[in-house]
Amino acid sequence: MNLPSKVKIKEVGPRDGLQNEKAFIPTDTKVEWINKLSETGMDYIEVTSFVHPKWIPALADAMEVAKRIERKSSVTYAALVPNRRGLEGALEADLDEVSIFMSASETHNQQNINKSIQNTFPVLKEVVSEALSSGKKVRGYLSTVFGCPYDGRVPLSNVQKVIDELFDMGVYEVSLGDTIGVANPKQMDMVLSQLLQEFPAEKLALHLHDTRGMALANTVVGLMKGITVFDSAVGGLGGCPYAKGAAGNVATEDLIHMLKEMGIETGIDLSKVLTSAKYIERELGKGLPSKQLQIWNSAI
Repeated sequence: MNLPSKVKIKEVGPRDGLQNEKAFIPTDTKVEWINKLSETGMDYIEVTSFVHPKWIPALADAMEVAKRIERKSSVTYAALVPNRRGLEGALEADLDEVSIFMSASETHNQQNINKSIQNTFPVLKEVVSEALSSGKKVRGYLSTVFGCPYDGRVPLSNVQKVIDELFDMGVYEVSLGDTIGVANPKQMDMVLSQLLQEFPAEKLALHLHDTRGMALANTVVGLMKGITVFDSAVGGLGGCPYAKGAAGNVATEDLIHMLKEMGIETGIDLSKVLTSAKYIERELGKGLPSKQLQIWNSAI
């Protein structure tokens, strides 16, 4: 197997993991959890989203969380922003990086952003331009790359067009999302083989949901194709408010364990990640889907 010796894991639990929770998680809990994550060796944490509380009430305390966390110089702290107003919040909080988002499928984009794909581009272009002029790096999320809950399979030509637009705006990386967890290894190989003819592997990342238990298998295909950046959420938290049936992200600790067993470095302390997973599991008051956490729980 042709595999990289090291990969980068981007922790999205505090944002993508908590955005789908029905009960509001206290701000103190969020801050404490992010501080614990900062001690694990992670070098990238997406801490919140500056989206209007009407749409994501679970993250209504974005500004307070961003301002209260204890920041380490070795960690990039990022936030998701939907528009210029959201960017203003992220800039006021002085986060290191911002992420923009849109979908490869028309109906999901309408549901998620309330705009057509074509009408989303000018909004995001303004955000990227202002963020870059403010000295912030910008990352792009592309949802429903491997399938849409409304439109089904998404033509790769649509995916390529949106990626082109995002790179033209100035994002440094596009994270390809399996939003509802429908991808399989054969499809992953086919999609990446085609996309990598157009875009360099170092500018693409994978954001895999584990709805059908396929996220780690799809990760292996990504590794073999040269992808070295993967999004994940501690505990396997997550879901999409605008994609019915979408389960959580691949669990950070499951991903780290697999990579470690394969001899691939992450620079992250698995035991500390498990401690942070146990903390948020306890605070949420429910069991989380992470396999490594379940094993760890049964051993203590």
